[in-house]
Amino acid sequence: MATVRKTITLTDQQDGWIKAQVANGDYTSDSEYFRDLVRQDQEKFRALKAAVEEGIASGPSTRTIDDIWAEAEVRSSGPDE
Repeated sequence: MATVRKTITLTDQQDGWIKAQVANGDYTSDSEYFRDLVRQDQEKFRALKAAVEEGIASGPSTRTIDDIWAEAEVRSSGPDE
């Protein structure tokens, strides 16, 4: 697989964060850290795209807006509440 060299600009705080992740042994290099971020972003995009496609394929809903809000409120309430 071919690679492409990129130049980016970070704040000192951002650079320190990345260096700390490498120093902690979470990543072997700055490049590995960025590649992992891109992979995570790609996975989130794929999951979102799949959810949208599933929603479109399911067709129109028969639920009312009040039904949807009620379900959302139940989901957002954790077991501790």
